[in-house]
Amino acid sequence: MKPLTEQEIRAAFVNCTKGEAKRLSVPRDLAERPWDDLDFLGWRDPQAPDRAYLVTLLDDRPVGVQLRSSGGGAGQARRSMCTLCLTTHTGGVSLLVAPKAGKAGQQGNSVGVYMCDDLSCSLYLRGRKDAGVGGRLQESLTQEEKIARTGTNLAAFLAKVTA
Repeated sequence: MKPLTEQEIRAAFVNCTKGEAKRLSVPRDLAERPWDDLDFLGWRDPQAPDRAYLVTLLDDRPVGVQLRSSGGGAGQARRSMCTLCLTTHTGGVSLLVAPKAGKAGQQGNSVGVYMCDDLSCSLYLRGRKDAGVGGRLQESLTQEEKIARTGTNLAAFLAKVTA
């Protein structure tokens, strides 16, 4: 993924108002992020840990969504799997809910996805971050195929948000 500026990130959000996008907490360490290893930029708001944000490139255009933790998932001792990268964690997967874009979102409609709590799917896929024993399933797919699958899963989720 190419590096994004704060301005590009704020302009990318499809499921919040321009005012909300202007006020959201953008990571201060954008220059230090491992952009070459990221399929999407994901982060939690340090002032409101139940809020999370995700920005990716679709058709070479930044698309961002705001997410909220459902309240369940985080910190639980059972093993769960991220539906984007298929990494398993003990207590490290949360149901994140995104308001739908447009009128549907204004009416309270939302879409949920089980994701890695720290939104570091890209780093788990590439072995840059360790999910612990049993975190990565044995598969016959190449790393490139796993990365492509994660991109497909992410695009399908974003299509539901913007539908």
